Amino acid sequence: MKILKSVQKVPGGLMVIPLLLGATINTFFPKALEIGGFTTALFKNSATALIALFVLCNGAQIDVKQAGKPLYKGVVLTLVKFILGAAIGWIVGKTCGMQGILGLTPLALVAAITNSNGGLYAALAGQYGDSTDVGAISILSLNDGPFFTMLAFGISGLANIPFIAFIAVLIPILVGFILGNLDEDMRKFLANGQTLLIPFFAFPLGAALDFRTIIKAGLPGLVLGVIVVVVTGFGGYLSTALFGKKKAVGAAIGTTAGNAVGTPAALALADPSLQPLVASATAQIAAAVIVTAILCPLLVSYLDKKDKAKSTAGVGI
Repeated sequence: MKILKSVQKVPGGLMVIPLLLGATINTFFPKALEIGGFTTALFKNSATALIALFVLCNGAQIDVKQAGKPLYKGVVLTLVKFILGAAIGWIVGKTCGMQGILGLTPLALVAAITNSNGGLYAALAGQYGDSTDVGAISILSLNDGPFFTMLAFGISGLANIPFIAFIAVLIPILVGFILGNLDEDMRKFLANGQTLLIPFFAFPLGAALDFRTIIKAGLPGLVLGVIVVVVTGFGGYLSTALFGKKKAVGAAIGTTAGNAVGTPAALALADPSLQPLVASATAQIAAAVIVTAILCPLLVSYLDKKDKAKSTAGVGI
């Protein structure tokens, strides 16, 4: 059986197939992965640890002479997410009010668009980019949590959250970076983790999702997910021209992370007037998490093939 080759034929297959498998089991057999022991530890609760090891392995591939590139890329991609999310939320809020349009409120739009799935970005960056693209997550992780959404709404008070998240993500990358630059053999040894770990943390990421969330959120939730993928996916892709050459991996920011589901409630604590919008926004964002996790890898794969085809055609000419 050619399992690996079959999986690799699917766009983003190393990430998408295990993720969908995990989501399917969690939707229809939610208790199956909660029996404890090694089973729960590996297939349900391991995502954060394995992603940390993944970014460490990628950090080891960053040459000290290229240290500035990951930071530069991270700043650009983070700004793209924030500016697009803030602009869309502001426009909808000013023209349609806080009740929004087509069932989508500014609260749901900004929270979903300004946030990105760091684990999915890292996986796609490792597959379609290079170590500097993966290293950009040290900056991109700043959009985890409600901070940028609060900035977009003109609310402050949780500035320490993204700073802590930044430090927490940076340390494994820094450890890998140091090891890889101190010992070339260590760099080669850790290089294996760039591919090996992807399906193993994709599955528990999927095991935290439930397909029924899409049904609960209805059409607005699906639309929100598509908006995130299209607007920030293509926005990230086009912005990579600032790196010297457009790269499909820039579209990997076209996602919404699972932690964005808690953002509406966090904002409502700071501004109680938002409380009536929390329930619908939460369900819609949860749907967007699933939709973007499925569509974003497909978009990145499509753009990568398109760019390679253009490159090949150019060489032929």
